[in-house]
Amino acid sequence: MGLFEPTPNLAAATARTRPLADRMRPRTLEEYAGQEHLIGPGKPLRTQIDRDDTGSLIFWGPPGIGKTTLAKIIAAMTKAEFIEFSAVLAGIKEIKQVMADAERARQYGTRTIVFIDEIHRFNKAQQDAFLPHVEKGNIRLIGATTENPSFEINAALLSRCRVYVLQPLTEDQIVQLLKRSLADEDRGLGRMNLRADDNILKKIASYTSGDARAAYNVLEVAAGLAQQSGTQPPEITDDIARDALQKRTLLYDKAGEEHYNLISALHKSVRNSDPDAALYWLGRMIEAGEDPLYIARRVVRMAVEDIGLADPNALSLCMAARDAVDFIGMPEGNLALAQAVVYLSVAPKSNALYTAYGDVQHDIEQTAAEPVPLHLRNAPTGLMKGLGYGKDYQYAHDVEGKVANMQCLPDNLRDRIYYRPTNEGIEKRIRDRMEEIKRRRGSATNPPLQNTES
Repeated sequence: MGLFEPTPNLAAATARTRPLADRMRPRTLEEYAGQEHLIGPGKPLRTQIDRDDTGSLIFWGPPGIGKTTLAKIIAAMTKAEFIEFSAVLAGIKEIKQVMADAERARQYGTRTIVFIDEIHRFNKAQQDAFLPHVEKGNIRLIGATTENPSFEINAALLSRCRVYVLQPLTEDQIVQLLKRSLADEDRGLGRMNLRADDNILKKIASYTSGDARAAYNVLEVAAGLAQQSGTQPPEITDDIARDALQKRTLLYDKAGEEHYNLISALHKSVRNSDPDAALYWLGRMIEAGEDPLYIARRVVRMAVEDIGLADPNALSLCMAARDAVDFIGMPEGNLALAQAVVYLSVAPKSNALYTAYGDVQHDIEQTAAEPVPLHLRNAPTGLMKGLGYGKDYQYAHDVEGKVANMQCLPDNLRDRIYYRPTNEGIEKRIRDRMEEIKRRRGSATNPPLQNTES
């Protein structure tokens, strides 16, 4: 045998060294798990594939659910040339070269599918490089992204693609994939004769949050640990599974959509007075590694937006929670945040201040910015007094009830009411006090005019 002659079974040996997730990648739609809403009989994407008319597509969904695999299956079924790009590695030069090759191939009747993994990582110039070739039909573009395409993909390119939302795999679907890999002797772990109870496989599926790739990786590590244990036949026990898992995989991206989805869920649970849900979403964010000070800032916002003066103590408690997180750090600070979100959840709710300030902002933007009325201005100099500054100002402390019958808004907004307290919590007392102020103002008699400065 010569030095450079191929070793027998080298290809098979190399294949067995590839990660389990790659070896078990589905090759046909029949092997593909999940996404029945798209590729089930009569469903939209399945119909396009069967007609060989997929056009350009964007697959949007979390990691490990088969976006790349589905693109490869489509390429195989439509008999198209498949070119895979990584948005992390490719630049403009590589893109233009591939586009030129695709244009030449089209002239000879060959279709090209260009698959771009993590397309959201391409900048505007890189995305624009694909646009003319998509328009001309030189390529069919399939992009995969974990981020919301509305925010991450150029509008011009997005308008020429059909977006399909892929869902995380269910626990049952992942369990079936794991069972298949344990039985498959060619691509999977079948030759190891492993034993694994259904409850163990369910535990792996539960902890990997719908990510088949992560589940395969855990199973592969667990299989190695089971072999090392020396038991015959090797068995993946609960302890082995726990060692392989180490820590639950939580779908999260601090700069991505899941970041905003979870903080939205936390905020809306607090607003809806549901402390259990609020604690759960808080825990999801903390355990996934979110910046605790970011959470603290958002919790402070909840206090002023959704509780307001119905319970003024809410703001103080949330500021104290923020200081506690800053002072003692994590994980000790997680209980301070938990205390804050539970307090906010059970506190009386009012958005009266939030609404009032929104109305103020609207009026500032939409109405003329009239000058401050003269009687509300200070007059520290003789010239200013001569110009009428402070004239007719009524000093509230000299009036019975401490409420003067004096206009404090500009003329174009003189009857505007912004703050309307609710009947919740302390705001009920504030509402009663405002009614009393209104009565006193209406019955107030003007005292001798003064120029007392405020």
